[in-house]
Amino acid sequence: MRLPGYTVRRRLARSEVLDVHEAWSHERGCSVVVKTLRPDRRGDDAAARALRREGRLLRRLEHPHLVRAYDVLVDPVDAVVLETLGGETLAHLVRRRRRRLSAAELGFLGGHLCSVVGYLHGQGWLHLDLKPSNVVADGGRAKVIDLSIARRPGRARAGVGTWCYLAPEQATGGEVGRPADVWGIGVVLFEAATGERAFDDDEHEFPQLHRRADPVRSLRRLPRALADAIDGCLEPDPAARPTVPQLVAAIR
Repeated sequence: MRLPGYTVRRRLARSEVLDVHEAWSHERGCSVVVKTLRPDRRGDDAAARALRREGRLLRRLEHPHLVRAYDVLVDPVDAVVLETLGGETLAHLVRRRRRRLSAAELGFLGGHLCSVVGYLHGQGWLHLDLKPSNVVADGGRAKVIDLSIARRPGRARAGVGTWCYLAPEQATGGEVGRPADVWGIGVVLFEAATGERAFDDDEHEFPQLHRRADPVRSLRRLPRALADAIDGCLEPDPAARPTVPQLVAAIR
């Protein structure tokens, strides 16, 4: 793949729609990440619009715990140029480490997630796809990536998101607001704390609609205030979950 001003070095990842490449930016003199449509999806106008929309949104948003976008390209292919993050995804870190994250590390992670989610909400956006593979541990700082399904609060169709991480109201469809991202913080912290997904079974398409998450303290010892905060994020009723400021206070 050829992009003016960039030398594409290698493909890092592939999804059903996108390819992610490492590239060199001649203008910036540094390594960057390029997201583009897979060659077999380049005729998909809806996917191209979604990619451009994500890139333009990331270019408008600036936060230390949110990946930065440098450029949005439309020629010769649709592509978004992002900063290179030097760490690993939280999903990889949790699998790799023999020891679970400490309570202090969980507190820092929770604080970083609350910071960026609170910023997004203040800008009028919901992330709606918080999960360990969308959080990168970069030099002791958590950075959230992938705003591909970010949207304004309001009515949403059923099932948009990642099946085992999305909030119950995302699974059923209807009114979706800030509590959905609080749920997302909860499922990330639950997995980081226990090494297990809060909802991961094949009996139901959306297990979060049929059972509650196990209490965190049933799987490991944690300070009660921290465990209660995580459990509170995973209340099935959105109104019963803490707000982001309440969650920050509980984690502190």
